[in-house]
Amino acid sequence: METLLIDRMPASLSRLPELAYNLWWSWTPEARSMFRQLDYPLWRKTNHNPIRMLQEISLEKLNEIAEDPSFLRLYKKTIMMMDKEMAFEGSWFTKTYPEQAGDVIAYFSAEFGLHNSIPIYSGGLGILSGDHAKEASDLGIPLVGIGFLYPQGYFRQHIPNHGWQEAIYDQLDITKAAIQHAYDADGNDIKVTVRIGDRDVHARVWHVRVGRTPLYLMDTDVDENDPWNRELSARLYSGDSEMRIRQEMLLGIGGVRVIRALGYNPKAWHMNEGHSAFLILECIREKVAAGLTFEQAAEEVQNRTIFTTHTPVPAGHDAFAFQVVEKYFQGYWQELGISLEQLLELGNHQEAWGTAFNMTVLALRMSGQSNGVSELHGAVSRNMWQGVWPETPPESNPITHVTNGVHMPTWISAGLYDLHKLYLGPDWSQKQDDPKIWEQMTNVPDEVLWDLHMIMKGKLISFITDNARRRWLAGNTDPGQILTSGTLLDPNALTIGFARRFATYKRATLIFHDLERLRRIMLNTHRPVQFVFAGKAHPADDPGKSMIQQVYNMAKSHEMGGRVAFIENYNMHSAHYLVQGVDVWLNNPRRPREASGTSGMKAAMNGIPNLSILDGWWVEGYNGANGWTIGSQEPFDSTAEEDDVDANAIYELLENEIVPLYYSRDRDGIPRGWVEVMRESIRSVSPQFSMTRMLKDYTEQLYINALRVAELSHAD
Repeated sequence: METLLIDRMPASLSRLPELAYNLWWSWTPEARSMFRQLDYPLWRKTNHNPIRMLQEISLEKLNEIAEDPSFLRLYKKTIMMMDKEMAFEGSWFTKTYPEQAGDVIAYFSAEFGLHNSIPIYSGGLGILSGDHAKEASDLGIPLVGIGFLYPQGYFRQHIPNHGWQEAIYDQLDITKAAIQHAYDADGNDIKVTVRIGDRDVHARVWHVRVGRTPLYLMDTDVDENDPWNRELSARLYSGDSEMRIRQEMLLGIGGVRVIRALGYNPKAWHMNEGHSAFLILECIREKVAAGLTFEQAAEEVQNRTIFTTHTPVPAGHDAFAFQVVEKYFQGYWQELGISLEQLLELGNHQEAWGTAFNMTVLALRMSGQSNGVSELHGAVSRNMWQGVWPETPPESNPITHVTNGVHMPTWISAGLYDLHKLYLGPDWSQKQDDPKIWEQMTNVPDEVLWDLHMIMKGKLISFITDNARRRWLAGNTDPGQILTSGTLLDPNALTIGFARRFATYKRATLIFHDLERLRRIMLNTHRPVQFVFAGKAHPADDPGKSMIQQVYNMAKSHEMGGRVAFIENYNMHSAHYLVQGVDVWLNNPRRPREASGTSGMKAAMNGIPNLSILDGWWVEGYNGANGWTIGSQEPFDSTAEEDDVDANAIYELLENEIVPLYYSRDRDGIPRGWVEVMRESIRSVSPQFSMTRMLKDYTEQLYINALRVAELSHAD
């Protein structure tokens, strides 16, 4: 694939394909600027995909740009930056932990949200994994990622005129994405095999360069597999319980074998959620084969293993009937040196529907270190999984927490990135977790911050109307749907964004609790308010789809005056416009079901104040001046009472605080009070919830412990 691109390149641009195949470009402003200047219409047409650009750009254009001195200067600067970045010398990790410089940490996740051109993610978990890999590159943490390719991804969302979500599965054209074959030391394609039930399942391995972080993705669509096994890694989170256990065996067991085939010897293993927990069994099996007893092997593996749980809802954790585990693990427990009963006991847990093998229980029992993803979620998890340590009080059990963060260079606007360079210093991104530099936000003039925000709001409105125009030209919509997609939105109206997975506990339709009161707020002639919604429901989640339909019908309603919009097929590309361009970020889940939430962090870092329940990260992030809280933390007697109280709290905040503050302008047309909330949002949230802070916490609190224990074990 890359060879074809190289053959097209003029000599002076010979390294453009190398840059395009490394996703480092996606969070580096100079690299993005270079690709924009290469061919701006093509940059927009391809949704910012350099691989497609280099395939589709004309030879005439390439030859012309190859002689443009201005472009060549930017190209050479970008290549020099990439070369410097790809060297591990001088990184935070190598300077802080020089004795661990040669170690490797294996990071397993069922999904990775890296860029819109590689649609192998469904939502927050995948975006977090992608941000984790990017920040590991930035800090020089020696991480190796393992996941699935998913040629059909999650799904593309289509909303017909009746408003009921349809899931469309498009085949990923690997030749048009930054994905390449993975090769072994002899230049051969890497393939691994896992015995699943009575069949051998084979997977080829693909390589994605995420800056300095290598990511390897398994794909079962190979000739050696039976038809039903070729589909095993086709889609994300699809199929029944038996499909899930087969996928998770391949992820955990096959992932360890991929690591070995690549020649890595990780000192630490990090499982992002329980989907990959079978890696523990494979690591134990390896040591038993080398001569250790199961107990000895389990202790060694446990000391090197880290588990992060993300789900505060018991039903969200994978659990399999014992007979399903027995069916697919036949023969495997003998290789572990234990009985079937002993294997089942490792994940034994009482579910609402009966006794089962729970993946989170396996991970908690067999990992040396476990963590939730916010302070509140850590407490919730300690209570939820108290049964794993029945002799230990919940407050003393070993689940800790590392609050999530987001990869700031990926998620803040280019304009804000430049503003930070000007006011915080040219090296601000290397210090982004230092609260002191953010105090300099007070030096940013109100008009500068407000003007930048209005530019980003204008880009959001343009994105919405351009999308509607494209759908109309493609014949994929009718006039009514053009209106629901936001073409009537007012760029000067207070715009509230709600964009996330449409699960029922997130209560997307809570804002419509009292329609008459909401209409009075929205349709005020002098102080209008409008709402932009986006998000997907799981294909099997009919209640979630029903919520989408309710929002969609509101967007169609003449009563709402064109002040409600639903943006179809929410993805990373549209997310950038939303978290950078709305005025307020709304989040109203049922507490405490939001483990962390990261979309609100992204918005806050862009100066978009949060209007949120005190759940997840917002419990730690809210300081009284950087946004608004909905309701209290007191429990309710019923969900109906909870909805009444929380909806009323939202309306009161809009009527009495948010709307008046937004529309209170001075003679220069600037809402000074509002800008102060924006500034405080950026100042307070950016350092505390950056992925830089998060990865340093993981390293200092979890990774280093595992790496050093592994060293001591090896020395013994």
